[in-house]
Amino acid sequence: MAFKRLSGSAGIPADPEQLYRQLALVNDGPANLWLHQGDVLRSWHADHLKTPDVAIELPTGAGKTLVGGLIGEYRRRAHGERVAYLCPTRQLAKQTAEKLTQYGISNVLLTGRVRTWNAADRSRYTSANAIAVSVYSHVFNANPAVDDAQLLLLDDAHAAEGYVAGPWSLEVSRDEHSAYHDVLSALADALDPLVVARLRADAPDGQYRNSVYLASPVGVAGQAGHLEEVLSTAAAAGKISDEAGYALRLLRGHLDQCMVYLSYRRLLIRPLIAPTLFHAPFNDPARRVYMSATLGAGGELERVFGRRGITRIPIPKGWEKQGTGRRLFCFPQLTTDLSAAPAKVGPWVADVIARHGRAVVLTPDTRAANSFTRNRIPDGCEVLGAEDVEDDLKVFTQEPAAALVLNNRYDGIDLPDDDCRLVVLVGLPARGDLQERFLHGALGAVEVLQERIRARIMQGSGRATRNARDYAAVLLLDDDLVSYVTRRDVQEAMHPEIHAELDFGYTNSIGATSTEMLDNLKVFLAHDQEWRDVDQDIVEARDHYERADAPGAAELQRSVRDEVAAWDAIWQSEWQRALDLIRKVLDALRGGRAPQRYAALWNYLASCIAQRLAEQTGDTALHAAAAKFYHDARNAGRGTTWLSHLAAPVEKATAPALPAVDPLDEQAMHGVLTHAVRLARPAVLDTEVHRARAALADTPRKPYEAALVLLGQLAGAQVSEGDGNNDAAPDATWIFGTTLWVTWEAKSEAEPAGELGAGDVRQAGSHLRFAAARRGQAVPSDSPAFLLTPQERIHPSAHAVAESHLYLVRPHEVRDLFDRLVRAWRTARTRDLASLSAQDLLAVFNAEGALPSQWLPRLRTQPIYTSTEGVQSA
Repeated sequence: MAFKRLSGSAGIPADPEQLYRQLALVNDGPANLWLHQGDVLRSWHADHLKTPDVAIELPTGAGKTLVGGLIGEYRRRAHGERVAYLCPTRQLAKQTAEKLTQYGISNVLLTGRVRTWNAADRSRYTSANAIAVSVYSHVFNANPAVDDAQLLLLDDAHAAEGYVAGPWSLEVSRDEHSAYHDVLSALADALDPLVVARLRADAPDGQYRNSVYLASPVGVAGQAGHLEEVLSTAAAAGKISDEAGYALRLLRGHLDQCMVYLSYRRLLIRPLIAPTLFHAPFNDPARRVYMSATLGAGGELERVFGRRGITRIPIPKGWEKQGTGRRLFCFPQLTTDLSAAPAKVGPWVADVIARHGRAVVLTPDTRAANSFTRNRIPDGCEVLGAEDVEDDLKVFTQEPAAALVLNNRYDGIDLPDDDCRLVVLVGLPARGDLQERFLHGALGAVEVLQERIRARIMQGSGRATRNARDYAAVLLLDDDLVSYVTRRDVQEAMHPEIHAELDFGYTNSIGATSTEMLDNLKVFLAHDQEWRDVDQDIVEARDHYERADAPGAAELQRSVRDEVAAWDAIWQSEWQRALDLIRKVLDALRGGRAPQRYAALWNYLASCIAQRLAEQTGDTALHAAAAKFYHDARNAGRGTTWLSHLAAPVEKATAPALPAVDPLDEQAMHGVLTHAVRLARPAVLDTEVHRARAALADTPRKPYEAALVLLGQLAGAQVSEGDGNNDAAPDATWIFGTTLWVTWEAKSEAEPAGELGAGDVRQAGSHLRFAAARRGQAVPSDSPAFLLTPQERIHPSAHAVAESHLYLVRPHEVRDLFDRLVRAWRTARTRDLASLSAQDLLAVFNAEGALPSQWLPRLRTQPIYTSTEGVQSA
C-alpha cells in the first residue's frame, strides 16, 4: 500500500531547549546545547516571545546558526508558522542549510532563480513543514519571492545594509550608452552649475573625480515628474541596468522623497533610510530576529532595517571578552625599513602571500582591488573574485597558490583552519554606495558610520578564524586604515579580544624591521609552544580591557527612533509631521558628544521641508524656520564644503544670505572682552606678555605650555587651560564655545636635529577626544590639533598613524601669532578696550591678521598625514 498514514501528534516542545533535547537523540549535531546557547534561548522564550524585533549577538564560533534555527523550528512546530532564514549570499545559505540539516531541523534551500526552485521544496515551506533558507534579495526585492513568512530570521544582520536598501536604490553608471547624462540634465537646476560642469567634463581634475555631491532636495522635488519620465524612457530603451529598472518600480511617485547623490562615475537615487515599513514581505511578519556577531551601538541596526526600535538580548556571559580564534595583526607600513621606503611594501606583501600560499584580500572598492592585484600579487598566484566562489569555495581552498580578492565584502566567506591562514585588509572600509561615501567623505559624519566601519574591520579580519582554535595573520595596509585602527578610541570600542590583538600587533610593528615581522609570522604560523608563550600577553591584556561605546553613540541611539519615523512620514508626503519629527531628531543630537555634522544634514533637510511647506501654505513663519534650520546646518557643518556645492539655481532664491561675520571670529571677540576684565589692566598685560614672550623664545616645557595658555586667552578662546599635570592631556586646550576647539602638543624641548615619532603623533591626534571626554561634549566640526616641534625630521611611520585633523606647527609660527595678537590687544587698549564692542574689536584684530579665520589657515598648512613640506624623511 502506497498511502501514507497520518500520525498522531508527536508532542509540541515546551521551549527551544526541550526541542533540541528531542532532536539530539537522532541528529548528527552536538549532544547538548552549550551553556550560553541555552541562556540566549531562555531569555528569548521568557522575555521576547511576542517582541516584534529582537536582536541576538553571538560571536563567530558561538553557535549562532543553531540558536536561530531552534527559534525558527520552535515557532514552526509550536505555532505552525512559516519561517524564513535569510543569509547575505547563496554560499552562506547553502552552509546554513547543511548545518540545520545536521542539527535535525527541517529545512529547504530556496536560492538562485525562482523559476528553478523545486516545487515540492517550496510547498514544504509554504505549508510550514520546513524552514526556508534563502537570501536577503528574495525578500528585499521589487518582486519578492519569499513574501509570506510569519517569522524572519536575519543572519549577519550587521552586513545587510546594501541588501535592505537595494530595492529602493537606483544607480546609473557613467557608461557610453547609459542614461547618466540624461539624468544629469534633468537635475541641472538642483546642482551648483560648477558641479554640473565638472560632472559633464570628459576628463575632470583629479580632485573632483572621486567627489560625491548631494543634489538639492528642493530642486529634485521641482523636477521629480520630469526625472521620472527621463528614467522611464531610459529603462524602456535599455539605458539603465535591470537592477535600476526594478528599483524604479518602487520609486515611482516617490522621487521627491529621495536623496540624489552624484559622482563622476555614477549617480544614486535612494531614500536616506529604507522605507521597510511599507514593504509587506518584511513588515508583515509578526516577528523578526536579527542575528549578528557584531551588533554595536548608536542605532546602526535600526537605520539599516528601517525599524524604530529593536530590542537587544545581551551577549552571553563569558563571551563579552573572549572572541573566536587568534589573529596576528601586522602593520608593514610601520616597520622601520618599509616606512622609509614605501615602494618596497608591495613586494614585501607579495612575498608574504607567496609564503602562505592562499590569501583572502578585502578592499573597499574596485579601484583598490585592481591596484592591489597589479602591484601586490606574487607571480604564479591565481587571482579569484566573488563570482568564482559564490557557489563553491573549493575553487579557492583547493588551489595551492591563490588570492581571493573581494571588494566591499567583509562577510559571507568562511575559511576555517588550513583553508586560509592569511587575510589582507586594504584601505578603510567606508566606501560603500554613494550615500555612504557622501556621509563619510563630503559630510564628514564619521560617527554615524563608526559601527559599520568597525564591524567590517572586525568581521573582515575574522574571515579565516572560524573556531576557537583557528588562527590567521592579518595584514593592515594603507594609511587611512592604519591611522584609524591605531586610534585608542577606535580600539576601545571594539571587542576586547580584537582590542588586545590590535594593540599587540601595533607594538610588534612599530620599531621592528620587516625581516623581524617575517620571523614573527613564521612563529605564529607554526603555532607551537614558542607562540603559546607569547599568546599569554594578548590574553592578559584582553582580560583587562572593557568595551566602551564610541563618542556620540548614546545620542545616535536616542535619535534613531525619530529618524526612522521622520523618513516614514517623508515617504508618505506627510511633510508637517516629518518636520515635527526632525525637530525631535535635532533635540536628541544636541549637547553631550553628539555628532554635529550628522545634525547638519538633518538641519538642512528640515530647512528644505520647511521651505516646501512655506511655499504650499504661504506661512511666513515657515520661511523664518527654514532660514534658521539653514543657518544651523551651516554652523554644524563648519569645515565641510557640501553645502557650498548646493548653490543650485533653485536654491539661490530661497537660501538665506550667509552672515557677513564668521561666527568663529565673533565668538573670539566675545572671548577677548571676557579676558579683558583681567588682562586689559596695564600691569597685568605687560607682565604676562613679557613672561610669555620669553618662554616662547626658549625651550623649557612648563613655561612654554603656560605661554600657550595665555596665547589662547589673547586669541579669544572662551576657555584656555593647560594639562593640569596630566600626561595624557593636551599641553593647552582652547575652547571657542561650541564653534571650534584647538588642542596643542608642544615638543619645545626637542632638538631640531631630532625626529618626530609615531608615538608623539598618535598621542597628539587623540587630544581632541580627550578634551571631549573631559568636558562631556562633542568636538565641534573642523577642530584642529596642533603638534608644535622644532624637529626637522618626521619618521615615515608617523605619517601612517597621523589623523587628518593633526597639523605640524613650527615655533616661529607660534611667535608670529603671539606678536599679531599682542599688537591687536595694544591697539584695542589705546581705544579704551573696555568700551569697545565685539564689532569694534573685529576691525582691530582684522587689521593685524589676528582673527581666528585669518590665523587658522596659516597654522593648518602642514597636515602630518601628508606633510613632506619643510621636513626630511628619516
